[in-house]
Amino acid sequence: MKAANANGVETGPTEDFVTVHVDGVLFGLAIERVHDVFVPSGVTPVPLAPPEIVGLLNLRGRVVTALCLRRRLGMAPAPGRDAAAGPNDRGMAIGLEQGGETFALIVDGVGEVLKLGADTRESAPINLDARWRDLTVCVHRLEGRLLVILDVDALLDFGARGSEAA
Repeated sequence: MKAANANGVETGPTEDFVTVHVDGVLFGLAIERVHDVFVPSGVTPVPLAPPEIVGLLNLRGRVVTALCLRRRLGMAPAPGRDAAAGPNDRGMAIGLEQGGETFALIVDGVGEVLKLGADTRESAPINLDARWRDLTVCVHRLEGRLLVILDVDALLDFGARGSEAA
């Protein structure tokens, strides 16, 4: 698929991203990785789970692991909310799959689908927070802000980190 810029000139192949926001930061997820967008409810906490795992929920008969993007990226809890609070009172979830497992990525809100070309794409900035660096594919320059493209595989990979902690 090719895109055209404001002057009608073709800019080459494009990629589609679902945008989400957490604490005012705009993130993008490759659209082919997104299966659902929903309001999370009925989250059951999981004892001894990593802090970014807020629990399990039922999504159309499937048990889904709910993962807080805010916690995964090391961001502060939302203002006015307890750090241990679950997503039941606010937020949205993005359904993702990896390795035959289904995950619900809890975010503050879901935006739109953006079709972006290589002309706005840049490498992740070298001064990007270390907690984000390994979870970021690239950034896209948009009008007045950056869209941070997340690596879904790295985001959902707890195995490597878990073995380091042992």
